[in-house]
This record gives sequence, structure tokens and C-alpha cells, in this order.
Amino acid sequence: MVGEGFSAPLGKSHIEVLTAPFARFAKIEASGGIILLVSTAVALAWANSPWEHSYETLWNTPVTIGFGRIVISETRHHWINDGLMSIFFFLVGLEIKREVLIGELSSLKQAAFPFIAAVGGSMVPAVIYLLATQPSGAQRGWGIPMATDIAFALGVLALLGDRVPATLKVFVAALAIVDDILCVMVISVFYTSHISFVSLGIALAGLAVCCLANWLGVRTPAVYAVISVFVWLAVLKSGVHATIAGVLLAFTIPARTFIDRPEFLTRSRSILSRFEEANQHSAEENDAVHGLELQCELIQSPLHRIEHRLQPWVSFFIMPVFALANAGVPILGNLRAAVTHPVTLGVALGLFAGKPMGITGAAWLGTKLKIAAAPAGVSWRQIIGASWLCGIGFTMSLFIAGLAFGEGTLLDLSKIGTLGASVLAGAGGAMVLRRINPAQR
Repeated sequence: MVGEGFSAPLGKSHIEVLTAPFARFAKIEASGGIILLVSTAVALAWANSPWEHSYETLWNTPVTIGFGRIVISETRHHWINDGLMSIFFFLVGLEIKREVLIGELSSLKQAAFPFIAAVGGSMVPAVIYLLATQPSGAQRGWGIPMATDIAFALGVLALLGDRVPATLKVFVAALAIVDDILCVMVISVFYTSHISFVSLGIALAGLAVCCLANWLGVRTPAVYAVISVFVWLAVLKSGVHATIAGVLLAFTIPARTFIDRPEFLTRSRSILSRFEEANQHSAEENDAVHGLELQCELIQSPLHRIEHRLQPWVSFFIMPVFALANAGVPILGNLRAAVTHPVTLGVALGLFAGKPMGITGAAWLGTKLKIAAAPAGVSWRQIIGASWLCGIGFTMSLFIAGLAFGEGTLLDLSKIGTLGASVLAGAGGAMVLRRINPAQR
């Protein structure tokens, strides 16, 4: 790998250098979680105010985009859920690919513990939901309590500071990524109503072109962006949810660098020598600076470069806009019915109780069977606290709820269950982790 054999910068330990990318990721997710929370509060206040009608009108207004014979007309709500969320799923795909190649999922030993925990944390909530909703016939929403919202979960962990070891944050991030993989599979298999095999064939052809470009050594992100638009359109018309295109396209993005580490060092040292010899503010000095910038781009893979640039847009724009458009559920008129309705109870119990039971139980069983090992320096009490935080299912849960129930009362009830359980799970997990003395960790 490119990162092998480097030395730590002056004043930084080796572990700080190794964990710097993850530290940046966690900080952005934590900050994005705060904005996500504000957007949710605004949506809830707006949908339960005298201006409720304007909220519905805003998101249900049709918007037409296209040229010539290719025209798509959808409501703003659908453009956000089918369009902007495809970019969110594209970033999820990039994160999955990175973790599989060089991260916590890159080896069986590293991946076993979060993988087993994530499977348990997805199956138990789904079973609880199915049992709770069996009399009502609303079993279609069984995928709602499966998901973990990584932005909120890491945001709470960040607020707890040194009470939470870095290895626990890595575990939660890896578990959430496996959760995303499982949710993507559920969406593609169980929440697809009809399939147009012609459109699906065109989409697969586009993916093949992306793979070919990767194999030929194309490293320009713009090339993949153009192909991605056509693949997204084909998937949208195929009947498979358009967001799946984002995940599949992410897997075709090159993860190899254009130059290797020795060549980067040789070129950079030569450029720095020219920079040192050039006069200050001269054209030669400016050329050397631009040359060094080019080498820095060549040593970064397109996957890392795209993920780095896309992540702030997803955290600070796409997810808050999604929350603003989807979290506005009229609670005041539905609260009494929601308290006893099987859908609300199924979602709430699945997230609040099923998540910690499934994650902790599966992780404990994995260690007892010696097929997985808990992260070093992490206690079972911390695992329980973190698993409770994973009951925050906000973004993906709301998204699956829309696929499962479309519009109507059941969608509102599932949203109330998701929001209520997420608040309780976040508070419960924070209380467990907060009681741990950092000096005894």
C-alpha cells in the first residue's frame, strides 16, 4: 500500500498519524449531526405549526428537469429522496469500498466482531417489528429498525470526549458501515416493486463502461460523473430504487493511485529543490508550487479524493435537506394513536430494545465461539452503551419508511416511532457511557 513505511511528522506520534483520516471523518460526522438535529427540529416545528400546509406544499410541488425527449417530472420530495440521496448512497459505497480495501473490514480478523454485531443488530430489530405488527398486517416496514445513523451516533460519542476510547468509535463506525451494506441489500431486494430489464441492462452496461475506464487507468473524476448520470437515469427507469445506482457506481471508482510512493518522493524532492533555488515570488517558484500540487493529486486515488471532497456536501447539505423534507411529521394529531399502534411500537421497540440486544448478544456469542474478538481496551459495558447508541436509526430508517409505506398514516406513525426511539436510544447510550470514569478506562 502507498502508506507503508512512512515516518511520523515532527510532534506527532505514529498512532496520531495513522488515525488522522478517521479523526477527520468523525469530526465531520459529529458536526453534521448537529446540523441534522437542527434540521429535524425545524421540520417538526414547521409540520406542527399553523403553517403546516406550506410545509406540505413546498415538498409536494412538481419540478421538471430534462431536455428534448428526456424529461423527468417529480415532486421536490422525490427529487431529494431519489436524486440527492443517491449521492449520499454513493458516499456510503465509497466508504464501504475503502473499509473493505484498507480499513476495519479489510481482513477477516478485523471485520469479524463488527460484522457479527451488525448482523445481530439488524436481525433482532426486524424480528421484533414483525412480531409487534403481525396483527395489523403492516409487516412491510420490517426494514425500518435495522439501520444505524452514523452521523448521530458518532456525534454523541464525540460529545462524550475522553470517556470513549478511539477503538470504540472505530467499532461503531465499522458496525454502521456493515449496517449500511445490509440495508442496501434489503432495499434492492425487498423494496423493489417492478423491474424493467431493458433499463436495467442499460444501467449494467454503464457500470461495465465505468469498470472498463477503471481498468484502462482513467483517473479523471469528471469521466465517471458523466457516466454516472446515465446509469442513475437507467436505474431510475428500471424500477430498482435509484439510490442503488450510487452504491454500485462507487464500487467502480479507482482505488489505486496514479503514481506510487517512491515515484512521488522522487518527483516531490526534485520540485522542492527547484523551489528552493528559485527567487521568491518568481515564475519558477510558482511553477514549482503548482507542480507539487499536481504530484499531491497523483498520489491520491480518485476514491479518496472524491470521498474527501464529497463528504462535507453530504454531511452539511444533503442529509440536513433530507431531514427537513422527511422529518416533518404531524405529531400532535397522531400522538394518541401512535402510542398504541403496532407500527409505532414495532419501530420503537426494534430500535430502542432490539438494537442493543442484537448487537451485544451477537458480539458476546461471537467471542464465546472464538470467531471474533472485542477491540482492545473496550469493556462490555462500553459495548452495551455503544450498541444502545446504534439504536439511533434516523436517516436510513426514515428513508426505508418512505419506501415501505409511501404516503399516509402508517408512514407518519413509523416516523414517530423512529424519532422517539432515536431520542431514547441516544440518551440511554450516553448515560451508560458517561458513567464510565475516564481514569479507570
